[in-house]
This record gives sequence, C-alpha cells and structure tokens, in this order.
Amino acid sequence: MTRRAKNKTVATWLAVVVGSMGVHRFYLRGLGDWIGWLHPIPAALGWWGVDRVLTHGQDDKLSWLLIPLLGISIAASCLTGIVYALTEREKWNRQFNPTMPVDASAGATNWLTIGALVFALLTGTVSFMGSLAFGFQRYFEYQIEEARKISQ
Repeated sequence: MTRRAKNKTVATWLAVVVGSMGVHRFYLRGLGDWIGWLHPIPAALGWWGVDRVLTHGQDDKLSWLLIPLLGISIAASCLTGIVYALTEREKWNRQFNPTMPVDASAGATNWLTIGALVFALLTGTVSFMGSLAFGFQRYFEYQIEEARKISQ
C-alpha cells in the first residue's frame, strides 16, 4: 500500500477552517493521533459557553470561563496553520512525506497557501482577542458589582 503525499496547502486550510476539531492532525498523522482527539474538548466547552450566554444571558459566570476556551482553541489552530504555511518545502517533505524526494510538490507554497496564511492571521487574532475581551470585561464588571455591594 502506497502512502499518499500530505499536501501543505490542504493541511494549512484544514488547520484554519476545522482545526479546533483536530482534522488537520488526522489528515497528517491518521486517526490514531491522540492529540487530535483532544482538540474538540476545549472547542466543545467554548461552544457550550456560547450556548449558556444565549440561554442565560451575559451574567452567566460559567460562560465567562468557557467562551475564552473556544477563542484560544481557534487561535491555536490558526497558529498551527501559520506554522504549516511558513514551513519550508524540504522540511515539510522530510517530516510528512519521508518516502518522497525533499523537493516534491506536496510541500510547495502557492497562492492558496498564502491565502490560508492571511485568513489564519485574521481569524486567529479576531477569535483570540474577542474571546479574551469578553471574558475579562465580564469578570471586571462582576468585580465592580461586588465592590458596590460591599461599599453599601
């Protein structure tokens, strides 16, 4: 059985679009990759936090902790996509296509790879900063409310 070449552009797009579910790791390392199976946990907890905000409102304290998990999960996947996109062809092929020549086209960078890189920078920054801003804002508002209760 011959092993198929692992394309850098495909891996980069998988990391950016569905990386929080670990799909990029399954593509590169197979379904036996235990780290890939850990990826959906923080993403699911973050989505649960989003659901809690929609159900209970913004005053739900548990959602303040859960939503940043989603942002960090998405940002980490985007960072992985950035690393994939910036990996040199020879290094990529040595790591993920060891049976192929080091100059094989599977490790090449093209315009779709650059597009994924730009999308990863945008998406990762927005998700990370947005989720942290939400969590910290709600936490500090809660602290102010508690301080007012104590002072009265």
